[in-house]
Amino acid sequence: MHLPAPWVYQLPAVNALLNGTSAFFLLAGFTMIRSGKVFAHRVCMITAFTCSTIFLAGYLYYHFTIGLVRFGGQGLIRPVYFTILTTHTILAIVIVPLVLITLTRALKSQFQRHRAIARWTFPLWLYVSVTGVIVYWLLYRLYTPIMPPLGSLAQTAATLHHLLG
Repeated sequence: MHLPAPWVYQLPAVNALLNGTSAFFLLAGFTMIRSGKVFAHRVCMITAFTCSTIFLAGYLYYHFTIGLVRFGGQGLIRPVYFTILTTHTILAIVIVPLVLITLTRALKSQFQRHRAIARWTFPLWLYVSVTGVIVYWLLYRLYTPIMPPLGSLAQTAATLHHLLG
């Protein structure tokens, strides 16, 4: 049986930090462009993109290694948690191509087309980043998560089921 390295268990906290950092730079970038500071806006948005990309790699690695972690909260918090998680997950899937298109248009100096899609990308990306932190706090900090059995076939099956839908 192969056990995950101890640092793997720290990935959810690191991922929440990356989501929070991404949200910070999204807001800073929005503020910068509203102030006419184009270069600062560009730096902020590329930093937000980098944080989100590192988050995605860490998220996939964690769940491939650990498996599907289940929410341990009971009562009224369950529908609240699953509503946040569902909207977060759907929009996290939607945001990937939107971010790539928005960033590509900016880097190609297609600023009119960039602004047209950025009006949608920015609030959705900010929502995904902020709700990612909320999901982390609910799943790992406020309630005890239900971890899959280590090194089990059930863990592998749960991971594949989670990743493939």
